[in-house]
Amino acid sequence: MAALFLLARHFASAYPWLLAVRAFAEAAMVGGLADWFAVTALFRHPLGLPIPHTAIIPANKDRLADGIAAFLRSNFLTVQVVTRRLAGLDVAGALGRFLADPAQQGGAPRLRQGAASLLSDVLHSLPGEQIGAMAKAMLHRQLHKVDLAPLMGQVLEAAVADGRHQPMIEAALRWAGLTLEANEALLREMVHARAHALIRWTGLDESLANAVLDGLYRLLAECIVDPQHPLRVKLDGLLVQWAQDLRHDPETQAKVARMKEGVLAHPAVAAWIDGLWLRARASLLEATQAPEALTTGRMGAGLASLGAALQQDVRLRQQVNRFSRRTLAGLAVRHGAGIVALVSDTVRRWDAGTVALRIEAAVGRDLQFIRINGTVVGGLVGLALYGLDHLL
Repeated sequence: MAALFLLARHFASAYPWLLAVRAFAEAAMVGGLADWFAVTALFRHPLGLPIPHTAIIPANKDRLADGIAAFLRSNFLTVQVVTRRLAGLDVAGALGRFLADPAQQGGAPRLRQGAASLLSDVLHSLPGEQIGAMAKAMLHRQLHKVDLAPLMGQVLEAAVADGRHQPMIEAALRWAGLTLEANEALLREMVHARAHALIRWTGLDESLANAVLDGLYRLLAECIVDPQHPLRVKLDGLLVQWAQDLRHDPETQAKVARMKEGVLAHPAVAAWIDGLWLRARASLLEATQAPEALTTGRMGAGLASLGAALQQDVRLRQQVNRFSRRTLAGLAVRHGAGIVALVSDTVRRWDAGTVALRIEAAVGRDLQFIRINGTVVGGLVGLALYGLDHLL
C-alpha cells in the first residue's frame, strides 16, 4: 500500500484519476497499521514499547485461566448440561452391538488388546495380596449388604407358583425312603427297646416294627406317585407360608440374617473366598495372554447373549442407559470442580510468553487475515470518503 501510495502521488499530476488510488492507498496504510497494532497488542508490546493496555494476554494470564475454568464449569460440567448431552446417547445399544458381534466393530481388536494390556499391568504391578484383600473385602461387603430373606421368599414363591419345587420334593421323598431303608435295623432296634416285656415275649414287637416300616414305605411311595397327596398339599402350603414369612415377617427375616452372618463368619467361607479369588486371578491373567479368547467359547457365547439382550430388551436397555446417565452426571458433580481446578492451575503455571505464543500459533493464519482485511477495509473507507468529499 505504501508503494502504491508513492506511485499514485508521483503520477497524480499526469493522471488525475490516480488521486482516488492515492486516497485508497493512504487509508489502507492507516487501516493496516492500526490492525497490526491491535493484533500485536494482544500478545506483546508493539515495537517493544511499554504502551499501556498492550500485551493483554500475558498480562491477564491468570484472568484467562479463571475464565477458561468458569467456561468449562458453566457449559460442560453441570448436571443439567451433562444430562442434556447424554439424553440421546444409547450406551446400552452400542455395548449390545459390540458384545453381540465384536468382529464387526472396527476397533474391537485394539480395544480388546488395550483392555487386556491394562488389566495385565494392574495385576502384575500391584501385589497379589493387596488386590486380593481389596477384592475379598468388597465381596464381603456386598454379601453383608444382601437382604437374603426377601430374595429367598421371592424365589421360593415363584418356584411354588410354577410347580418347579415338585422335583425337589420328590427327590427329598426318595432320599427319605433310601435313608429309611439304610437305617431299618436301627428302627427295629428302637421299637424292640421301647416295647413292653410281654410284647417282646410274644414276638409282637417284630410285627409292630414291620407294620411301622410298611406304613412309612407306603406313605413315601404314595407321596412320590401322587402329586395331590394330602401330605404333599400340606407341604406346599407350608412352603407358601414360609415364602410369605421370608418376605414380610421381621422375625423370620432376622433369623435368616443371623444365619447368614454366622455362615459368613465361618472359617470355611473365608477359605472358599480365598480360593475363589485365586482362581479368578489366574483366569484373568490367562485371559490377558489371549484376549481374543474372551469372545470365544462359553464366555463369548455369554457375552453375545448379553449383547442380544441389550439390543432386544427395551426395558433392560432403558435401565442401562439411565444408569449410565446418572453415573456420568454424578462424576461431573463429584469431580467437576477438580477438573476445573486442574485446568485453571495448569494455565496459571504456564509462562506468560508461552501462553501468548500458544494462542498466537493456534490462530496465526486468522490473525494475518485480520491485518489484510483491515488494510482492504481501510482503503475502501478512504476511497468512499474521497468520493464524498468530491461530490459534496
